Amino acid sequence: MTNPAPVHWIAVAVATPAHSGIGTPLTYRSTEPLPPGTLVRVPLGKREVLGVVWALVEEPEPELADSARDIAGTLGELPPLDEHWRALIGFAARYYQRALGEVALAALPPQLRTLSATQMARRLKRLHAAEPGQKIEARESLQALSTDQESALGRIEQESGPFLLFGTTGSGKTEVYMRAAERVLARDPEAQVMVLVPEINLTPQLEARFVTRFGEASVVSMHSGLTPPQRLAGWLAAHAGQARIVLGTRMAVLASMPHLALIVVDEEHDPSYKQQEGARYSARDLAVYRGRLVGAKVILGSATPSLESWQQSRPVSDGGSGRYVRLAMPRRIGAEDGGAGLPRVRRVDMSRQPRGTLISPPLLAAIGERAARGEQALLLLNRRGYAPVLHCADCGWKSECPYCSAYRVFHKIDRTLRCHHCGFTERVPRACPSCGNLDIGTIGRGTEQLEEHIGQLLAPVMRPDGTPIRVARIDADSTRGKGSLETQLAQVHAGEVDVLVGTQMIAKGHDFRRVTLVAAINPDSALFSSDFRAPERLFSLLLQAAGRAGRDAAVAAASEMWVQTQHPQHPLYEALKAHDYSSFAESQLTERAQAGLPPFTHLALLRADARTQDAAQAFLKAAAEAARTALTDGGDVQAALEHTTWYPPVPMAVQRVANVERAQMMIESLSRPALQRVLTACQPLLHKLRADPEHRGIVRWAVDVDPLAV
Repeated sequence: MTNPAPVHWIAVAVATPAHSGIGTPLTYRSTEPLPPGTLVRVPLGKREVLGVVWALVEEPEPELADSARDIAGTLGELPPLDEHWRALIGFAARYYQRALGEVALAALPPQLRTLSATQMARRLKRLHAAEPGQKIEARESLQALSTDQESALGRIEQESGPFLLFGTTGSGKTEVYMRAAERVLARDPEAQVMVLVPEINLTPQLEARFVTRFGEASVVSMHSGLTPPQRLAGWLAAHAGQARIVLGTRMAVLASMPHLALIVVDEEHDPSYKQQEGARYSARDLAVYRGRLVGAKVILGSATPSLESWQQSRPVSDGGSGRYVRLAMPRRIGAEDGGAGLPRVRRVDMSRQPRGTLISPPLLAAIGERAARGEQALLLLNRRGYAPVLHCADCGWKSECPYCSAYRVFHKIDRTLRCHHCGFTERVPRACPSCGNLDIGTIGRGTEQLEEHIGQLLAPVMRPDGTPIRVARIDADSTRGKGSLETQLAQVHAGEVDVLVGTQMIAKGHDFRRVTLVAAINPDSALFSSDFRAPERLFSLLLQAAGRAGRDAAVAAASEMWVQTQHPQHPLYEALKAHDYSSFAESQLTERAQAGLPPFTHLALLRADARTQDAAQAFLKAAAEAARTALTDGGDVQAALEHTTWYPPVPMAVQRVANVERAQMMIESLSRPALQRVLTACQPLLHKLRADPEHRGIVRWAVDVDPLAV
């Protein structure tokens, strides 16, 4: 008689169904004592899913033990995910109020979910066969460091950080990143470096620079634009320690890197670092937490830091927290030798221009002069399409989306009306659908119209070689095709484009050496927005855009930034004219402190989607009432509840998307721990409410901690 196989009880994190109320690991049986971090396949309902062993646990009560199921298998020889990675995932799940398994599985490449142990073994064999030597011989840079760069690198070496690298556009922040990485990798033959960028379109450019310096075998990319096999290969290389440098977007912050020694967050102010679906995490904030967790140095770089980071880097004596070390690089490369200065900012008062003017005559003349000299101009209009609205002057019809509380945008190139929220698209009607009027007009302007208009106005202008000037457009519509963005950027860098029209995609990160003029066509809409972050975003966008001009010292003296505005004396434009981010940030922080807004208070949004607006708001009201009623046990949660303010529910800015009504309720507290205790205690209440037949109209609900838009 053979002895029965030993039974080991393990807690496994799996991605449970949304709103199931199961946010903790599930218990399974195993014949082996699998170490935490092991990837396993386990049964869940009628499916077999991927999971992560989170811990070994004691044998459960008999009735629970009888219902427990056996694991289906492990993923071969794949090394377990280490304790630091599990601690990061655990923190992210707790802080952003999501299920542990959801965050853990979202951090893994999707293809892992379909691989068998045999398939994994083959991939690991190929990975180890291609593994290079651990030592990196970085190619020496021919660029001499500026005084500012030397000072920043010296402090990064000597101090622990985190560091806020506050460097003006063109000051050489990327070279600081690479030199810091070079020193870390030279000291430790196993060390790894993570470099985060806000958008996919910035990754190839930065990747090329790192590959040139450190070699292709040591650098991998991680972003959603990669194919599933590419994402898996990059993740495996990072997890095995083969990839010494990982470049990626926000998703890369959760990658498994067992020897992480340096984290760089480039353009740390960018809103793209905040995930807007599922687990709404901030990659920038998680990067800082992860650095502290593993003892890695963290560098947050920006010419226009977020006000949160600026406050963290202010000395305590000035009202700041003093948690970050601020490293200033106020001069462009070459400025010490009298070269590359910042572009001159010129404001055009559009209230003095004829009504309906898109490009003022002085700006048009300046663009033409530069094109005739072989220089380039960049025109920024942060609205794609030809016109935001199509309308009928006779009956008042407008191109509203039937499924969203928004207008469909007119795209002239393919003659469509397209909703940028739900994607609903129709051909442009030949006549007004309401009254039959054939004369349908447009309201507002988009990049398509600007491209067409500037091309017509500059038709008489010739390039130095006698050929007509070329106008190009870069936005989300013109770069849909695979490789189209890279092709268009290459044309700009090669000098084949004279005037580049685009949205914010062209305003940040790009090193256009021939651009001597940047113009913001219609930036005023953000000046009086109800969103308290709008001025911060506008100033950042304009200052970043200005930084595209005059990056080559040979043309820097003639570089200009033009701003067409109805409010030329606005304090924001005054600060922009002086390139004075510091005074702008200080004035904004003063206003935020007086108004009790972040970073001086902490916010969370409870959002509800439902079939009707009344149902969505009723759910939120019921949640607030349930919290006030249930969280009164006299303990820490009640004390925390007394330090939070619950505002009434309101419709979201875009109230209806794809026939789903959306509402939100803001919760505010001066204490981050108090807010977290309340949110955690509310989770079971929210699950219970959604299961109540009274709220059957609720489609979904979500908690957004530290929201970017309220």
